[in-house]
Amino acid sequence: MARLIAEQGGPLPLDHDPAANRPSDVYGALLRAITGQQLSVRAAQAIYGRLLERFGGRTPTPDELLADDPEDLRTAAGLSHAKVRSLRSLAEHVVAGELELDRLAALDDGEVTRTLTAVKGIGEWTADMFLMFTLRRPDVLAVGDQGIRNAVKRAYGLTSAPDPAALTELAEPWRPYRTRACLYLWRSLGNEPLADPVRPPAAPRPARP
Repeated sequence: MARLIAEQGGPLPLDHDPAANRPSDVYGALLRAITGQQLSVRAAQAIYGRLLERFGGRTPTPDELLADDPEDLRTAAGLSHAKVRSLRSLAEHVVAGELELDRLAALDDGEVTRTLTAVKGIGEWTADMFLMFTLRRPDVLAVGDQGIRNAVKRAYGLTSAPDPAALTELAEPWRPYRTRACLYLWRSLGNEPLADPVRPPAAPRPARP
């Protein structure tokens, strides 16, 4: 890790994370996370952009999203059926008061993960990304991200990418700054933090130009 830090030129602030242009509002951040699952950065940005265009260039409210025709929304934004269901599940949880977005910042990391993963289509990977890049939590280890695991394999000269348990053990010395360690590892591969929070993570993709 010391070598990676030296190669990357010193500390990487979370304000300069590898996934730029994230929405500043919590609900928008979750919408973007769902629409971007298992996609390249460019494709994710394009689909999220089309979603916003459908609602006048802004993040739709939960009520607006639920009032939209699911099939029309899917076609207009280029979403899969599963992602439309996930977006609607998120909106339903917010409308029903089951997901109180304004309380998330007051919860600890584990509570945030448990709260978010109760929404259909949000898994631990998405919760980790939300903790890192929306709530700016400093000690998050994205054990489900294949890019992180591949970077650890290369940096530590392992014969195979570590599984989540092995990665957790290896990363103990990184506490309480495991989020920054993940930034260095992503940067070492030139990759974005992309994976599917429901299915096994995809292979890492090239960084955007």
